[in-house]
Amino acid sequence: MGSREWTLVILAVILILGQVFMDLAIPDYMSRITDAYLLEDHDTVIQYGIEMIVCAFLSLILSLAVGFILANFAARLGMKIRAAQFDRVQEFSAQDLNRFSIASLITRSTNDVTQIQNFVARGLQVVIKSPILAVWAVSKIHGSSIEWTMVVVGALLALVIVMVVSLRLAIPKFMNIQWLTDAVNRSTRENLEGMRIIRAYDAEEFQESKFKTSNDNLLENNIKAVKYMAFTWPFAQAAMNFVTLGIYWAGAAIIFNAPTAVEQKLLFSDMIVFTSYATMVLSSVIVFIGIFRMLPRALVSMRRVREVVRTEPSVIGGTETEGTEKGTVEFRNVSFTYPGAKRPVLEDISFRAEKGSTFAIIGSTGSGKTTAVNLIERFYDVSSGQVLVDGRDVREYDLAALRRKLGYVPQSAIIFSGSVEMNVNYGYGSESRTQDDIRRALRVAQAESFVEALPEGSQSHISQHGRNISGGQKQRVSIARAVCRDPEIYLLDDTFSALDYRTDRELRNALKEETAGSTVIIVAQRIGTIMDADEILVLDNGREVGRGRHRDLLRTCPEYYDIARSQLTEEELL
Repeated sequence: MGSREWTLVILAVILILGQVFMDLAIPDYMSRITDAYLLEDHDTVIQYGIEMIVCAFLSLILSLAVGFILANFAARLGMKIRAAQFDRVQEFSAQDLNRFSIASLITRSTNDVTQIQNFVARGLQVVIKSPILAVWAVSKIHGSSIEWTMVVVGALLALVIVMVVSLRLAIPKFMNIQWLTDAVNRSTRENLEGMRIIRAYDAEEFQESKFKTSNDNLLENNIKAVKYMAFTWPFAQAAMNFVTLGIYWAGAAIIFNAPTAVEQKLLFSDMIVFTSYATMVLSSVIVFIGIFRMLPRALVSMRRVREVVRTEPSVIGGTETEGTEKGTVEFRNVSFTYPGAKRPVLEDISFRAEKGSTFAIIGSTGSGKTTAVNLIERFYDVSSGQVLVDGRDVREYDLAALRRKLGYVPQSAIIFSGSVEMNVNYGYGSESRTQDDIRRALRVAQAESFVEALPEGSQSHISQHGRNISGGQKQRVSIARAVCRDPEIYLLDDTFSALDYRTDRELRNALKEETAGSTVIIVAQRIGTIMDADEILVLDNGREVGRGRHRDLLRTCPEYYDIARSQLTEEELL
């Protein structure tokens, strides 16, 4: 927390002390008014009555001020927690993100933060005020009649026992709520993102069943928690009434046994004041214990938020910003195994892509092609060996400096909600790029014609995930994003799969001309996409089974020949 937040808390404590003082002054005035009335001093009754009303209004104003201050504090705290989570998630590697589901991360930055805010805004005032009020009130009635004191002590013991038992049963249920909310959010997200597939396969009932299971689990958990706590509030109200009844019952006997009428009147006045203070003590305890209904969820939320914020990224950047060479990518005996996997995805891979060359990687599904690209981007760190960019181990680079060298186009085109221009001119350096740079990138990516056909051209809005454009158009916008950056090294991870053969060929020709001075690493399934590459690496089950140019691999690599034969005609194979 910053200095402003601490200032707000200190100010709230001061105002709460003032509020408690005003609240405790009211029973004193009641005692004075009663005494004055019994002595038939009406002017004093009116004076004390006015002063008591002023105390009540001052207490109201202080209470409103405290509520406003703590609401402000809670909102600022929530803002800082969300910012801290977002900043930390931005630092996560792919390995770190896999520890938390996306649905859980969304819940932690929204619902969990809301639980913390609610507890701080509503609970902090109670946590500060109730103990002060209770102790202060007890000091006021200290030394009063033992009979009255025993009534209050008995009620307090019964109240605490009931509250503790209820909370002990309910807390595990309250602690489960956030995790069950994750499951509901996960099911909802899957349903929304997979709507077209769900409808295409007529699977609405299946998805509804999955959601119903998650929703019913959350409902059942909430109902049980509420059932355990349902008895506490009626019992607390009854305890308050029985305490008043008990004090008056014992007080009647005490007053009746007083020797003189004056003493009886004084005892009656004392009984009214004692009842007021006893009610304050019980109310403080009830409210204080009642706030524990919110505490379990708030504690779980704080634990979940802390888990994200305190997770140290597994990929830590170095300090270097430049390499010893220019435009080269090299693997030296690289092996990699995903966390928790039993076998390596890549095993003892070595190659070198020179500046200005086109290096291609091909292989069957699951052979480790995309993993190789991820290691260059340093989304993961190698299990053994080295990945070098510009002659320097990627682990030595500052992460931002490394990624500024790279133009990455992922296997699944990622489109952000916003204009076409924003999606193309994206990331570091966007403020220095011109409209000519954007048009050039769209032209190279063969996206210029379809963008110009949009209602507002490059200013046209693209929906989240690019749902209002086709798969091929998304890929071309994604490629244009990399071209616009004008990087040293292009990483194209199967980025031509949604393109027709003609567009594929035209795009590759334009890209070859545009990237003449850059290194291009292409991952592809199509032979036609990579057959003109300067060097092709063939992977099978994470191992290198061939490397060379297209014609050479047709003769020397059976795996490559099998892939080529499945895609090319006999004439093209010869």
